[in-house]
Amino acid sequence: MPAPQFVKPKKGEPLRLLAVHAHPDDESSKGAAATAKYVSQGVEVMVVSCTGGERGDVLNPAFTLGERSIFEVRKNEMHRAAQILGIQHRWLGFEDSGWPDGDPKPPLPTGCFAELPLAQVSAPLVEIVREFRPHVITTYDENGGYPHPDHIRTHEVSMFAWEKAADPKYDSILEPWVAAKLYYHHGFSKVRVQAMHDACTELGIESPYQEWLDEWEDDDLTSNRVTTRIDCANWFNVREAALKAHETQIDPNGIWFAVPIDKMAEIWPTEDFELAFSRIGAIVNEDDLFTGLRGA
Repeated sequence: MPAPQFVKPKKGEPLRLLAVHAHPDDESSKGAAATAKYVSQGVEVMVVSCTGGERGDVLNPAFTLGERSIFEVRKNEMHRAAQILGIQHRWLGFEDSGWPDGDPKPPLPTGCFAELPLAQVSAPLVEIVREFRPHVITTYDENGGYPHPDHIRTHEVSMFAWEKAADPKYDSILEPWVAAKLYYHHGFSKVRVQAMHDACTELGIESPYQEWLDEWEDDDLTSNRVTTRIDCANWFNVREAALKAHETQIDPNGIWFAVPIDKMAEIWPTEDFELAFSRIGAIVNEDDLFTGLRGA
């Protein structure tokens, strides 16, 4: 049986975007302004959080958990961020793997997202893809954006779902769905961090980015992979509000907000992606994740 082919959306049918993330707060730090822009255009957006972030640390020195569990707090933070962004949200339902610290690194916790078999942790995402039927999927590259076990596993489950959701031989009661394109987030390239550092210097603000630049070990490979830049500066305020909803993770006086919104809109008005897989032909130098899908 031949594999199903992608069918362009019908006239009047809303476009759909599925963003797959590792932890609550990732949806607000990666692609959030583009997400808000698409929501404003009538695109249906669903964010999947693969884990609950329950092994994360409290990174905001002004925040105190008290008697509450970090998972319950982060669950509430995710709910607020989803409301701010105007998105649908689903939990994939797996346990945060934590950051393995040490040399050699300790084994992953038994039963966590990155430790369980790939087919097991991918199965719920295949069902979500078939149910939601996204035209575009966004996720992380093969390095996870950074090498957290959950980020790398998020890449792996996204690749599994991209293939198996379209495979009529895959065991599911739902009909196969063929997404058109899959993108990787590319948020902090060296050239972008350098621009943010230079902006701080220009404004007379102490830059928190110099140490980051000093520790950059390779060439600006991330920037070289970008194919798609979404102009979304008008939604940077929404991105900032969504970030601040994650009070356990985001210090409002920290690195995320060193460059004022108006200056960031001037120096880097886009959020950047790499078109990794396309079922509608190779497209480069895009300014829209839905290039080739509009106006059907």
